Amino acid sequence: MMKQNFGILPLISAIVLTFASCSEKFITTDGSAWATTYHIVYSGGRDLSDSIEAQIALVDNELSMFNPASAVSAVNAGLTDTVDFYFRAVFDCAAEVSALSDGRYDPTVAPLVDLWGFGRTDKAAAPSDSLIGAVLESIGIADCSIDASGALVRKSPETDFDFSSLAKGFGVDCVADMLERNGCSDYMVEIGGEIRVRGTNPRGEKWRIQIDDPRQGTVHSRYTVLPLGPERTAVATSGNYRNYRADSAGNIYGHTISPIEGRPIATEVLSATVVAPSCMLADALATACMTGSASQAEALIVNAGAAAMLIVAENGDDISTKKIGCLTTNENP
Repeated sequence: MMKQNFGILPLISAIVLTFASCSEKFITTDGSAWATTYHIVYSGGRDLSDSIEAQIALVDNELSMFNPASAVSAVNAGLTDTVDFYFRAVFDCAAEVSALSDGRYDPTVAPLVDLWGFGRTDKAAAPSDSLIGAVLESIGIADCSIDASGALVRKSPETDFDFSSLAKGFGVDCVADMLERNGCSDYMVEIGGEIRVRGTNPRGEKWRIQIDDPRQGTVHSRYTVLPLGPERTAVATSGNYRNYRADSAGNIYGHTISPIEGRPIATEVLSATVVAPSCMLADALATACMTGSASQAEALIVNAGAAAMLIVAENGDDISTKKIGCLTTNENP
């Protein structure tokens, strides 16, 4: 159920406008992190690029399971059972979304993701039933906890944590929070397609976020546009169609792995775009929407009090759009 690394090709993006003729109080910062790129626009007239890089590095050092020196890697290696604010923040959010999804979303699914070749390994062959069953014994965030002192209790010594499905969103929140602490009332933070906005863009308009057409594979082709702001709002999208493999028999399967069945999940949901108060929550909910049917995804979003747009496969190449909650789209660029 988790995303391989932080850097899957983004499914949403901010529509790039020419801001040269707009207010000079806005600054644009671009860069790369977590095998993807970031694009950040913010008000204030003060260059905060060093602080942006520091926030991204901090999240990487704490939460990236692909960084062998990170705090979560130390936990997974059994080197420590004491965690800090960053681990607790993503753990608590992940546990909440796991409960809302009846266990279909679970960050302890990392060993299964590895088993299917979408994580820290690059295996192509489908694993055996016995191997899947053995790995399932260590899966389950509901059987893990963190006490008041920060001591982590795992389901088993083999239980690993992969917070890739919400750590990038958490990173967006960390950068956005830093901008707010520095007096930025208008901003757009986008890292690898996960976005948080507040206020208005340099033209004094709502921020416009592009949702890609899921039928176009790796090609960015606009499906619709979400206008966001001026209130603090976050958006994230998840989908299987840009990260998949084929087994030796030619069967294609996606990267979303069931922590209950231990196998890739088949769903009619092609992509899920979620709007929520925090990017961490939107990120987790978008991934969770890919773990079941469209009706299960709708129930999840309603119970979470969020909003979403599901793109659902119909017969043949037909697709339909299902909007949940207060979600406005605008086809005009």
